[in-house]
Amino acid sequence: MGFFKKLFGVFGGSKRKVRILCVGLDDSGKTTIISHLKPKKAIAADIVPTVGFNVEEFEKNNISFTIFDMSGQGRYRNLWEHYYKDVGGIIFVVDSTDTIRMCVAKDELEQMLSHSDLGSVPVLFFANKMDRPLAKQPVECVQVLELDKITDKPWHIAASNALTGEGVEDGISWLSDQMLRAISRS
Repeated sequence: MGFFKKLFGVFGGSKRKVRILCVGLDDSGKTTIISHLKPKKAIAADIVPTVGFNVEEFEKNNISFTIFDMSGQGRYRNLWEHYYKDVGGIIFVVDSTDTIRMCVAKDELEQMLSHSDLGSVPVLFFANKMDRPLAKQPVECVQVLELDKITDKPWHIAASNALTGEGVEDGISWLSDQMLRAISRS
């Protein structure tokens, strides 16, 4: 098997390495979504709130991902900007049932998107917790967060349920495609 891996690498099949920043308010489901991206044997049984940040590495769609899972607690959000440099993509998770804090998420998003280090980095939004009865649909999240005003970078919103993993693969496929396009242009 080692021979075929080397052969695959020689003919341009080597994995691309990208850094991803996963952000959103606390209790939006960031860590749970990331757990669905890891190989099945690496999924933790218990998921606890992130303090500071966690780093996860895995491979998907011929890309080697390093994901920085950032805490969404208010006192840690100022750390996000220290990880913007050299990031290939952003995952922004929104709790679609938390209508009260949706304006806080919008403010954090606006502040993040105005940072010069992000340039034209693609942003994947997960409208999470779609299994809940009062969940806002993705189109409603687009309106509340005013995502249609984002014109300087590619973005996509995907409905998700972090508990079951529904919608996660589709979103990551979109992000992978965007990052591969950016790599091929450079």
